[in-house]
Amino acid sequence: MSKLDMPVAMPSKTGTVAKDYVTSLMARVRAQNPTEAEFHQAVEEVVDSLSLVLDRHPEYRAARILERVVEPERVVMFRVPWMDDRGEIHVNRGFRIEMNSAIGPYKGGLRFHPSVTLGILKFLAFEQVFKNSLTTLPMGGGKGGSDFDPKGKSDNEVMRFCQSFMTELWRHIGPDTDVPAGDIGVGGREIGFLFGQYKRLANEFTGVLTGKGIHWGGSLIRPEATGYGCVYFAAEMLKTRKQTLEGKVCLVSGSGNVSQYTVEKLLDLGARPVTLSDSDGMIHDPAGIDREKLAWVMELKNARRGRIKEYADKFKGAKYLALNPTLDHNALWDIKADCAFPSATQNEINSRDAANLIKNGVGLVSEGANMPTMLEGVKTFLDAGILYGPAKAANAGGVATSGLEMAQNSMRLSWTRDEVDDRLHKIMIAIHRNCSETAERYGTPGNLVNGANIAGFLKVADAMMDQGLV
Repeated sequence: MSKLDMPVAMPSKTGTVAKDYVTSLMARVRAQNPTEAEFHQAVEEVVDSLSLVLDRHPEYRAARILERVVEPERVVMFRVPWMDDRGEIHVNRGFRIEMNSAIGPYKGGLRFHPSVTLGILKFLAFEQVFKNSLTTLPMGGGKGGSDFDPKGKSDNEVMRFCQSFMTELWRHIGPDTDVPAGDIGVGGREIGFLFGQYKRLANEFTGVLTGKGIHWGGSLIRPEATGYGCVYFAAEMLKTRKQTLEGKVCLVSGSGNVSQYTVEKLLDLGARPVTLSDSDGMIHDPAGIDREKLAWVMELKNARRGRIKEYADKFKGAKYLALNPTLDHNALWDIKADCAFPSATQNEINSRDAANLIKNGVGLVSEGANMPTMLEGVKTFLDAGILYGPAKAANAGGVATSGLEMAQNSMRLSWTRDEVDDRLHKIMIAIHRNCSETAERYGTPGNLVNGANIAGFLKVADAMMDQGLV
């Protein structure tokens, strides 16, 4: 019987042994990974929740499950030389973190952005392990990418970079080994170039990447999935208080894929999204971002690759505010609203931002980005008792639909849009139910952070126990 199915007594207090073990583990993680603050943050959030489990299941401590989970099974790091349109040579750094394969092949995106470091990708891969576990699909966790910046590059420059990147990566991945996808800076264009080079090198057409073009192995709903799933998860949270998204004013950060489709699904469910942002600043449109405005944003960002500032020039009543890095808060999170969907990047909400959200009436936060809230902000949300959907649960729709794409590739079938959307919706309902029930059974009802961390961990830990010391 899985630990997920076992009855759990209501705890009075986490035992000293488990707390000491977690403290010792975190000291070791920090000592062995001294410059990787985001990785420390991701591990600390998970292991704090797991104190509730480790107290009752000492077999996990004896088998050193956590010590094994925090160490990647494999780290691949390589140089990526490429030539720009002027004939100048550049060298970037490429990575693939194959974190854990206990429940399936490694699965997780590739990120192309100047901020990419080993520590950033390790945090993302660690989160991915538990997120993928929650999807109900057989996928392990991984992540990869490069410090290459596709912004401002021509299509030919991006193609040459992607071909060089895949020339090394292809030997480490495969449909039953490691299946990368897109992430920040890696959209349909990049996936196409990467897949083309893999096909040339491996001499096979197989489902080795997800997020592919719809006419050559991609899945309907995949581009929309993270944003749609995040809104579906929010709707499930609201149901617990007999509410819906109808008429709710919603803050959305970012303006890329996740943000765009978060706005689209919010409109489907009758909400009024009023903000978007990029690395230069934010727009606030009190009248709401309707379908016409959203279509314009999609053309701006996906085709012209412009800046969100242009929105305020195009639509009357909208205001643009440039990013001020000297402030200790983000003005986007200081607007009166009902719900917030952080969908830009990690650590975009600090404790001040969290307090501002609550002060301005926000009663629900559903995370579309990976770990967008700092630990102090998470504590602020939990202490306030608002509906809070942590990223590893709320944004799991993207990788879940990647898993559905893998299934379609394996069967050489393509499901309809409605079929994929229905499967995605059911997966997000199941994730919410699993997190909610697990949180309650471990004595912290309503705490979906604990619920997500514990439910995701137990499935992986049980698989690792079954498979022996590997």
